[in-house]
Order: sequence, then structure tokens, then C-alpha cells
Amino acid sequence: MRRIPGGPVAVEVLLAGSGWIALASTLLPAANPLRVLLVTAFLVVCPGAAAVRWAAPAPDSRRRASTVLETGCLAVAVSLAIAALVAEAFFLGHAFTATRVVATLAGLTTLLVLARYLGPRLRRRARADPDPPGSGRPADAGPPLRVARGLLAAAVLAATGAGCADRQSAPSLSPLPPTGATSSAAPSSGPSTAGTVPGPSPAAPGPWHAVFQDDFTGSALDTSRWTTCYDWNVAGCTNAGNHESEWYLPSQVTVDQGLLSLTAQRQATTGSDGLHYPWRSGMVSTGRDSWDATPRHTFTYGYFAARLRIPAGAGFFPAFWLMPASRTTPPELDVVEFIGTTLSATMTVHWTGPGGDDLHEGRRFTGPSDFSAGYHVFALDWEKTSLTWYIDGVARLTLKEHVPDVPMEVLLTLAVGYPHPPAAGQESAVLRADWIRVWQH
Repeated sequence: MRRIPGGPVAVEVLLAGSGWIALASTLLPAANPLRVLLVTAFLVVCPGAAAVRWAAPAPDSRRRASTVLETGCLAVAVSLAIAALVAEAFFLGHAFTATRVVATLAGLTTLLVLARYLGPRLRRRARADPDPPGSGRPADAGPPLRVARGLLAAAVLAATGAGCADRQSAPSLSPLPPTGATSSAAPSSGPSTAGTVPGPSPAAPGPWHAVFQDDFTGSALDTSRWTTCYDWNVAGCTNAGNHESEWYLPSQVTVDQGLLSLTAQRQATTGSDGLHYPWRSGMVSTGRDSWDATPRHTFTYGYFAARLRIPAGAGFFPAFWLMPASRTTPPELDVVEFIGTTLSATMTVHWTGPGGDDLHEGRRFTGPSDFSAGYHVFALDWEKTSLTWYIDGVARLTLKEHVPDVPMEVLLTLAVGYPHPPAAGQESAVLRADWIRVWQH
């Protein structure tokens, strides 16, 4: 077998491929034992082993037995240091996910392996044209400095990888208002306002990794993430169960200046069901385009959060909620609803009673001021044995019974006319979202 300095080609191939195998394993469920084993083994050993093999000279065969333990300990220490550096860089850049960290370290490990393979070839070429005496080029400073150079290069590559994270996936830098407070940001100013809180993260104990996020940084709705109707979409839709006054249409959904806007307008509209509706409005869902289609994204358990500004005025029914992918409700999880008022937020879980009735439990939280005056973060921590609702990072309700265990779609809707119609002079309303995210363990 052909060798390169310090070990066989097989070792280099194993190191180079280990990161990509670990990255592929992240497609498995978060608690899958194989995923945990592969990712942990890679993070603890492989980046450091590649860095040490690249930076250090080939050991003398007479000393190999006495140095193997030291080399192994050094590889583990370097691996943990590099992994911590990359994770911190992503975290400070507000773009941390476990998958990004593994992908960056996989690329770094592969580059270090390639550098070790190509390095001797370049040195042999340099020796063919030696420097004349007095050229001023310093001699090799020895193994310690070479290891230091390798670690420095690894640090630079890690930081570069974090800095190049996709802007669309990075969290907003908008501040989260303190408990009960409202943001002074005007809708037209966009989501980025002055503040000290660096970006969204779950208020509930972790660990967490992001599995879905949209910061609405483009100029149009991302249709790979969202549809603009319920699963029973036929040229629009409505929620007949609530006897609402709107017909949902895609034209009422816009993305601009970093915000998603759902606009309700008083405009007579005939639905595909043949009924006449005095309002048209907008909604988004991670569900289907039509009854027989496949949902875009469904989730079982997780931390669901959105930074929203609800419309002013009575007669509107903005809601951030989850419904089963089976299209059969209950169960249902209402992260937040504003039912006939902008002064109090309602948090609810629905379940099916013994007789098939829709039973529910929740709480209405009244803030110190009108919720429509600014942006607020509404969130739900859906665990296997509990449900905890948060408003602006503060837990407001915890329930430990009737916790659903089925895949659910995420929805943001602006209904009209429930439980009563808007005032006669009210002609429009807008529900705005700065960002919507889902994390899971």
C-alpha cells in the first residue's frame, strides 16, 4: 500500500470521510443512538487527529509506542478545542445549529487531510530549488511551532466557516421586549431595531437545535416552507367551523423588508364554495397545497416561537397555532390567539373528550398594555409529558395532561369576524411576523 508520511492512506481516507458520515447521520432522528455515536466519535477525535497529523512530523518508529498515548490525548484535546471554537463562532453569529457545526468540521478535517497529503510533495519541490545562503528564509522552527501553526490555521478556517453561514438562516438581530413591555419599532422600519438581545433562542431548558426557521429576508414567500391555505384549498379557503367572515387568498400574503404580512381587507369575495364573504385575508401553513398533497413540514414535539405584531382593533382573530397533519382536530395546540381583543393573549390545548366533544384547557394572559402596540415573542414548549407557553421569554402556563403525540403543521392565520365582526369603519388590518422558528431536542 502506498504511504504518505505518518501513516497509511487508509487512515487519511478514514479521517477525511468521518465528518461526512457524521453529517449524513444528522438526517436521523435527534435521539437515534447511531446518530449520537457517529457524531460524538467524530467531534471528539477526528478534527484533532487530522490537525495533529498535519502539523506534527512523522514519529520515530523507535518512539512510537511511548508517544501514541500522548498523541491520542493531544488529538482529543485539539478536537474539543476546535469544535468549541466553531460552535462559539456560529453562536456569536446567531446561526448556530448542530448540523452547521458538523458540516464545518467535516470540511475542515478534509482540508487538513489534503494539506497533509500535498504538503510533502510541495516540500520535495522546494528542496529541488534550495535557497541560497543568506537568502533570509528562516529554517524550520521544529515540531512545537509547526503544531502551533496548524492549530492557528484550524482556528482561522473554523471562524471563516462560521462567518460564511447562510444569511437567510441566521436569526434576526431584533430585540425581544422585556416582560410586559412593547417594542417601539414602527412596522415600516423592519424588524431590526436597537436593543441588547442578540437574537431568538428558546426560553425553555435545552439542549436545542433549530429544525425550521424563516426570517422572511427575501421579497416573496418561500413556497418550499409555506402554503397559503388550509389542506382543503380550492382557489382559496376559509374556516367554516368558526363561521368566519374571510376568504383566504395568496394575494393577501406578502414578504418585504424582512417581514411577513398577512393583510385582511374589507372586500366582497366569492369563494370556490359558492358563498359570499365580506372580507379577504391571508394565512400561511407548513401543510399541503391541496387535500391529496404531502405536507411540507410536520413536527412532533419541539419549541415553537414567532415574533409577531398583531393588528389593532376588535373583530380580528390572529392566531399562531398547530393542527394535526391528519387534518382531524382535536387535538390542537394554540400557541397564542387574540379572540375579540388585543389586550389579552389566549393559550390553549384542545383534545377529544369521551363523547367525541372538543374539550380544551388554557389561560388568558392580560398584559400591562395593548399587545398591538409592538412586537412580542410567543412560544410553546411541547414536550412528551408537558406543555409550557411563553410570552416574551416568560413562562405563563404549564399543563401536564392531554399532551398530544401526533405530527402537526404550523399555521399563522388572520381570521375576521370571530367572535364578532369588526367595526363599520374598520377597512383593513395587518398581522406581521418578524420570524418563525422551531427547535427540537
